Amino acid sequence: MSIPKPLVQLNQSFIVLSCIIAFILNHWLLLIPFIVGVITLITKKNPLIQVGKRFLRKPLKDYKLEDRDQQLFNQWIATFCLGFSLLFFQLGFYTIAYSLSVLVVIAAGLALMGYCIGCTIRYRYKMWKFNRVS
Repeated sequence: MSIPKPLVQLNQSFIVLSCIIAFILNHWLLLIPFIVGVITLITKKNPLIQVGKRFLRKPLKDYKLEDRDQQLFNQWIATFCLGFSLLFFQLGFYTIAYSLSVLVVIAAGLALMGYCIGCTIRYRYKMWKFNRVS
C-alpha cells in the first residue's frame, strides 16, 4: 500500500508548523502532533492524511506514491521523540526536551526538501539484519 506524496508532505508540514508554533507559544502544544502520531500508530491511519485525501484533485494512483510502511516507521520515530520531549519538559530537562523536538522539526523539514532521515535509518537497519543472517 502506498500514500500519495502530497499527503505525506501535508503530514510533514503539519509536524514542522505545529512544533514551531509550540516553541513560540507553549511546549504543551507538542501534544497535538504527538496525539496525531499515537492515533496513526494505533490505527495505522493518519487523521491528517484521511482528511487530506478529500482535497486531492486527481485519483490517488496519479500521484507519486510513498511507501506506507516507511511512513509508519517515520511516524514512529517522530512520535517517540515528541513523547519523550514532552516528558523531559515535564521533568524540567529543557535542553533535552528542546533537542528532541528540534530533531523532529529538522527531520520533517529535510524530508520536505527531499531527504528522508527515517528512510536512511530503516535502510541501514534492514541491511544490518540482512548481513547478520548472511
